Amino acid sequence: MSRNAGTGLHWPALLTGLALMLAGTVYPRLFAQADGRADHGLAVLLFWAMSAGFVRGVGFVPRQRPWRWLFSGQACMAALVLAALWAGRAHGLRFVPA
Repeated sequence: MSRNAGTGLHWPALLTGLALMLAGTVYPRLFAQADGRADHGLAVLLFWAMSAGFVRGVGFVPRQRPWRWLFSGQACMAALVLAALWAGRAHGLRFVPA
C-alpha cells in the first residue's frame, strides 16, 4: 500500500471545519451557556471538531496513531456528537428515558 494512501481533500471534514469556524465567528454565543457564561466543555468539543475537520479536510494524516485518530474524520464526527449531547444536557434535554 502506498504511504500516501487516503490523503487528499476530504470534503465532509473540511466543510465541517469551515462551518464551525464561520458559525463561531458570526455567532460567538455558540460557545456560551444560556446565561451568557462561557461553556468551556462545549467549546473544547467544538474546537476539537473544527481542528480535526481542518487537519483531515486538507488531506494531512499524522504518522503516529494517537494523533492520527485525534485528527481523523471519525474524531470530527465524534466530537460533534458529543458537543450536541453536551449542549442538549446543558439546556435540560434528556436523551435517555428515565
